[in-house]
Amino acid sequence: MVRGQLRLYLGAAPGVGKTFAMLNEGRRRHDRGTDVVVGIVETHGRARTAEQLGDLELVPRRRIEYRGSEFEEMDVDAVIARRPDVVLVDELAHTNIPGSANEKRWQDVEQLLAAGIDVISTLNIQHLESVNDVVERITGVKQRETIPDDTVRRADQIELVDMTPEALRRRMAHGNVYKSDRIDAALANYFRPGNLAALRELALLWLADRVDEGLESYRERHNITEPWETRERVLVAITGAPGTEALIRRAARMAQRSHGELLGVHVRNDDGLAGGGRSDAVERHRQLLADLGGEYHEVVASDIAAALAELARVENCTQLVLGASRRSRWSELMRGSVINRVIRLSGPIDLHVISQNKDDDAHQLRLRGRFFRRGSALAPRRRLAGLAVAAVGLPLLTFWLSRVRGQFTLGSVLLLFLLVVVATAAVGGPLLAIATAVVAFMCANYYFTPPLHRWTIDQHENLLALIVFLVVAAVVSAFVDAAARR
Repeated sequence: MVRGQLRLYLGAAPGVGKTFAMLNEGRRRHDRGTDVVVGIVETHGRARTAEQLGDLELVPRRRIEYRGSEFEEMDVDAVIARRPDVVLVDELAHTNIPGSANEKRWQDVEQLLAAGIDVISTLNIQHLESVNDVVERITGVKQRETIPDDTVRRADQIELVDMTPEALRRRMAHGNVYKSDRIDAALANYFRPGNLAALRELALLWLADRVDEGLESYRERHNITEPWETRERVLVAITGAPGTEALIRRAARMAQRSHGELLGVHVRNDDGLAGGGRSDAVERHRQLLADLGGEYHEVVASDIAAALAELARVENCTQLVLGASRRSRWSELMRGSVINRVIRLSGPIDLHVISQNKDDDAHQLRLRGRFFRRGSALAPRRRLAGLAVAAVGLPLLTFWLSRVRGQFTLGSVLLLFLLVVVATAAVGGPLLAIATAVVAFMCANYYFTPPLHRWTIDQHENLLALIVFLVVAAVVSAFVDAAARR
């Protein structure tokens, strides 16, 4: 059996016209020849709402006796037996009287939908479970009747019945919502202008979020990857570097000017190296992003540029904000430019590269002055141990090889020296390992390359072997150091 469809009229507060709109839609379909019945409608004594019922068929309600009183609820079984095309069910979040087939009216509606009957219903934003506590803080009134958000999000159509706070208060003052004895109290409490404005904004934001979900679902079904500029979304890259605070604030201003959304992303390297987690600086930047109303994302990837471009596409971002590169020319030449790669990968997304201020640049220059700063992450004890391996290992190996010089070829000698370099890299880091490789190069040249005990080399193949040794030692040192930091 084909499941029925749910159309929902959502309002910010009682009296905005949800029931009136539902009945109007029911009459419109009835006039077109659709079989429409009224499962249950609460007119609350409003004459114009009662007039909208017109000649629509009313399914008799079920009478339930509870604690000596008689109550009326929708007769779900009678509606299913009648099998109309469409049934009108007011107040979706209503709690049924004990003794009913279901505890909640939305459960009655689920039963009707499962029976293949289309349902048109109404709901106020304050009854949604996710915003229940927010509504209580705004109005001071706790809503005891709630409905799961997922039930509402599954509706096939949700239409907002909107009304300005001033218009709703005029309706209230004219007696179109409550009876005269309740008007003054309602206007002075729940229906204050500030309350109504906040509830209205809450309804608009919730519905906008639901529309975004529908849009993303559509884009996925149709394999649409290019951003649609339905709403400005500004994504800022968070690195933890000095000047990132100014970068985040600049991105926040850009989002505010366009009435868009602010997102931040921190890309962590997936090489597993120590210190690859979230630093204190990144945590501060995450908190700043939250204070500015932004949404934080964290991605683990080896390719920073590809990760930034991919997240921007997935989140349908229209603008991407990056800080100017702090890498040296040599580093960019060896490792490539992240910004240039993002430009190539971002496609139609607008890219903003923000320069850093002078104080940050000076700080960065001081950091660059610490040659091979990465090695400083090692503990002093490990660096001393690496120095001991080099200081003891190289002389002992050189002395031993010189005593058995005739038993080993130059290639074997260089392999043994390479073993000492690898051990030094694993313990003391790459800087010390490269220095060890240079000393080993000189020892091999002086003691084991003809002519012996001279710095000259007669045979070209020996010179090539020594140069290859030095290059291999440097490369292996870098890889061993990376593996040691895991």
